[in-house]
Amino acid sequence: MPIPEFIRDLRHHVGHRPLWLSGVSAVVLDSDGRILLTHRADTRQWAVVSGVLEPGEEPARAILREISEETGVRAEVQRLTSVDVTPMITYPNGDQTQYLDVCFLARHRDGEPQPADDENIAVEWFSPDALPADLATTSRLRIDKALRDDQAAWFRR
Repeated sequence: MPIPEFIRDLRHHVGHRPLWLSGVSAVVLDSDGRILLTHRADTRQWAVVSGVLEPGEEPARAILREISEETGVRAEVQRLTSVDVTPMITYPNGDQTQYLDVCFLARHRDGEPQPADDENIAVEWFSPDALPADLATTSRLRIDKALRDDQAAWFRR
């Protein structure tokens, strides 16, 4: 998915200076308890599905859209797992962004995972005890929070 138009418009005014954006992510599980991960084209790391909310978009609807756009599968949101602030990210083009991330646990409904856009070079299911070594640190933390026995949503106090 290309950079959303509203972000391009903002970048026209602020250049590479930091933007504060709302993001969503999901730990998507299949019926065997495996986790759906994307191999990102930009970082070359494995990661949970994530994306940016469009203006006025509800977070749960946004993550379902992102799951479909990035992996070609349909899912169902089960619950909120965490609300967190990401570290500041500097992209290869110099843009700086920090996200308020709303993470969900979702269940696979149908569809075979495959890279459905140019953001990812691979999409695969992984057992929670056999996650790839090059899994993004933020994704590992989101997975840990989503799979905790305590099902209350995590947030920093």
